[in-house]
Amino acid sequence: MKRILLIALSMLTITPALLAKKDPPAPAAPAVEEIHWITSIEELQLKMQQTPKKVLIDMYTGWCGWCKKMDADTYGNQSLVKYVNNNFYAVKFDAERRDTIHFQGKDYFFAPEYKANGFAIELMKGQMSYPQTVFMVENFQSPTPIPGYRTVQEMEVFLTYFGDNAYRRQPFDQYSKNYVSRWSKGQPASTSAPAGH
Repeated sequence: MKRILLIALSMLTITPALLAKKDPPAPAAPAVEEIHWITSIEELQLKMQQTPKKVLIDMYTGWCGWCKKMDADTYGNQSLVKYVNNNFYAVKFDAERRDTIHFQGKDYFFAPEYKANGFAIELMKGQMSYPQTVFMVENFQSPTPIPGYRTVQEMEVFLTYFGDNAYRRQPFDQYSKNYVSRWSKGQPASTSAPAGH
C-alpha cells in the first residue's frame, strides 16, 4: 500500500512538470554595431601608412553635453556607423588633452590660453567650440572643421560629400542643395557649408 501511495505521489509531482509547455526562446536582439573609434594619433598614423583612408575626427571635451548627445543620437545611428566604418578612420580626440601629441613630424602641446591641445587648435583653426567634427582626406590633407552638434541627416551630407569624393567635383553648397538622404526615407537635409569648401 505504501508503495502504491509513493508511486501515486511521484506521478502527481512529475506529470505537471512534463505537461508544462516550455516558452520558446526570446528572439536575439539585433547586434548593434558601433563606430570603430581610434583614440591614439600614433595608431591613426600607423593605419594611414598601411592603408590610406579619409579621416573623421570628433573633437570633444569631458564637460560638453552636446558632445554626449551627438555620441548617443548621431553616432549611434546604424546607417551612419556602417558608412563611417567603411569609408573613414574615425578618431575620438579630447581637445583638452594635456599630453604631447606627435603628428607628422610636429609636436603639439597643451595651450593654457585656449584650454586646449595645440593639435585641436590647429585642426579647428582656432575656433574652439564643441562638438566639432574635422574631416581630412587621404594623407591628412585639407582639414575641414564642421562646428556644432549635427543630426544624422546633417552628418550624412558631410560624410557622403567627403566619403564619395564629391568634394572633388563640386562645391559643398551645390552638393547639399541637391542631396537626397539615403538613410532617412529620402528627406532632404539642410546644412551650412563647411569652412574652406
